[in-house]
Amino acid sequence: MLAGLPLLAWAAPDAVEFRARREALRRANPGALVYVQGGTEGERGNIRTGFLQDSNFYYLSGWMEPGAAVLVGPDTDVLLLPEPDPARDRYTGAKQHAGSPDIAARTGFARVAAAKELAALAAAQPGARLLVSPSPAPEAFRVAAAGRETASAVESIHQLRMVKSPAEIEMVQRSADVSMEAHKAAWRRMAPGVHEYQVAATMGFVYFDAGCEHHAYPPIVASGKNAIVLHYQRNKRRMDAGELLLMDVGAECGMYAADITRTVPVNGHFTSRQRELYNAVLASADAAIAAAKPGVTFEKLNGIARETLKKAGTSKSGKTLDNYLTHFAGHGVGLDVHDPTGRTAPLEPGMIITIEPGVYIPEEDTGIRVEDMILITPGGARNMTAALPRTAGEIERFLAARPKARR
Repeated sequence: MLAGLPLLAWAAPDAVEFRARREALRRANPGALVYVQGGTEGERGNIRTGFLQDSNFYYLSGWMEPGAAVLVGPDTDVLLLPEPDPARDRYTGAKQHAGSPDIAARTGFARVAAAKELAALAAAQPGARLLVSPSPAPEAFRVAAAGRETASAVESIHQLRMVKSPAEIEMVQRSADVSMEAHKAAWRRMAPGVHEYQVAATMGFVYFDAGCEHHAYPPIVASGKNAIVLHYQRNKRRMDAGELLLMDVGAECGMYAADITRTVPVNGHFTSRQRELYNAVLASADAAIAAAKPGVTFEKLNGIARETLKKAGTSKSGKTLDNYLTHFAGHGVGLDVHDPTGRTAPLEPGMIITIEPGVYIPEEDTGIRVEDMILITPGGARNMTAALPRTAGEIERFLAARPKARR
């Protein structure tokens, strides 16, 4: 199913890029000592969720093991690793530590130290401002700060994360490519009488089989009136002929997320009313995408999407369709499915956003959303998910050509 999409073909960020990010953080905060803590795990691991690395920490370090932190400041570039813990390792596996062979060379840090050295490292720079992520300061850093005032480093890191490097763009595109294949597999699987969870399972199989580690967010597979619920996650209902199926599903591959939504007819054909509403939502998306370029604000794109819906038609009760767009028409995407981005700041080349207008009409038991991932380029924008059919005609032709679905 995923021939031509080898997982190991990613151009993942390397140690040079992570080091450059730390240098950019240092330049943005002259004279500051910045502490960024990674994700942690319990004594026996995170039994329900598995280990999830903190996005800000990963952005600066590229390190995927739990219990670590970075310290960045004047003449400071340190990766802090926990002490060996044989009891814990029996449950979650052996971890690297400061004494592991060639650890500095393998991590790309000037120095790798044991986590217990944090207090001494902080005390060695008594005049530095102390910035932390997450905020408020984690307990380990509050102790090490010994009463010194701390402030948040989160906004500073988020500013850096907004513009993606070429390696990051390729990682996001890979996640998008795998996710588009998952959507196509779902379209082949769905049919009257199939349950939402069966479609969700089909989609997850595609990207987990490709080596992706997580859902980027809990899959939203919403048939009929369930699509009115923006973050519907129960995925229990049986779908029927004549209904629409909204699928807002994306993979997280190598820490980078995809976020794609399509709304398709369960029996393969839109009714005239469904087509009318779908075309209105698609026109709203297309208008916002066409306007996306450097210098334009997200607020402007949201306004364009809403104005297009306002002119596109009404509900059966007579209200214009913009009254049924109940959320902002997009967000950033990258290491997090809702990645840092500003609504009023001008867009810049290298930013990746979603455009996702929708209409959710309770009196018609209908919810429709179309969501694509958009890369801002120097000359405009590129739809990273345009390969997944978008128009009503394209969707119907794809569904007409699929093998007969199994129940």
